[in-house]
This record gives sequence, C-alpha cells and structure tokens, in this order.
Amino acid sequence: MALCKITMIGNLGRDPEMRYTPDGRPVTTFSVAVNRNTKNQDGEWLEETEWFRITVWGNQAERMAENLRKGSRVYVEGRFRTREWEAQDGQKRTALEVTADNVINLERRTREEGEGSFAPAGAGAAVPAGGPPGNFRGNDDTELDDLPF
Repeated sequence: MALCKITMIGNLGRDPEMRYTPDGRPVTTFSVAVNRNTKNQDGEWLEETEWFRITVWGNQAERMAENLRKGSRVYVEGRFRTREWEAQDGQKRTALEVTADNVINLERRTREEGEGSFAPAGAGAAVPAGGPPGNFRGNDDTELDDLPF
C-alpha cells in the first residue's frame, strides 16, 4: 500500500482559471501560498512562503471557479502529481502539482464580482460530497488561527 497525500491551508495567489478538456470535463487551476514563520539563529522572525499549483476536476472545478478569488483562504486536501514538459529553451522541466480531492473555502464571506463587496456567509462555501474532513466545521465560531494545524 502507498500513500501520497497533502493537506494545506493557504491563500489563492490569483483568480482560478477554468477550462474544459476536449471531452467536456471541467478543470480549474489556481495557486495557493502557504506561509510559515520561523526564527533564525539570531532570534529574528522570518516568513517563508511556499507556492503550490492546485488542479481541481469535475463539478467541484466549476464551483471553485465561481466561488474563489485571489486572496481567498482555502483548505486543500489532495495528492501530488509530477508533470514533465520541455521549456522554450529546450530544457526538460519537472513540477510537483497537487490534484485536489477536497477544496473548502474558509472565507466567512465570499467576494462577489465587481465592486469587491461581500456576500452572506456560506454563499460560496464549497463542502465536498460526504461533508468536510474530520471534525472541521465551516460555520463554527472558532477562529482559524486557533486551530492546531
């Protein structure tokens, strides 16, 4: 048995981009920034940012394209996938991407198109079929910064 799973909470670095495969299957891609604060040897705080390219397929891809915007805070659960290609300079390139199984919008309110106003809480929250993972409750009053992960 093998396991290759990733779980992250981060913020979208750009608006999602949705396309359709030739057979009509929707696919949405976006990037997520995950920040980590650490102290260096001098005791100064440093912030490190890791970027992940996320791919979502099917009905969830359509929901993500509609409800997420640059800056949205999301919970992503998925698996790594290696993608190889030849760059314009002729070099072979390899990238690790995350194929999402679950994406949950953690925003209390979602951004509407246009003026940047806000919709009622839960208007765009995406909860995967079968409910959210573990005991996570999207409408809980618990602050996300208080969660132990």
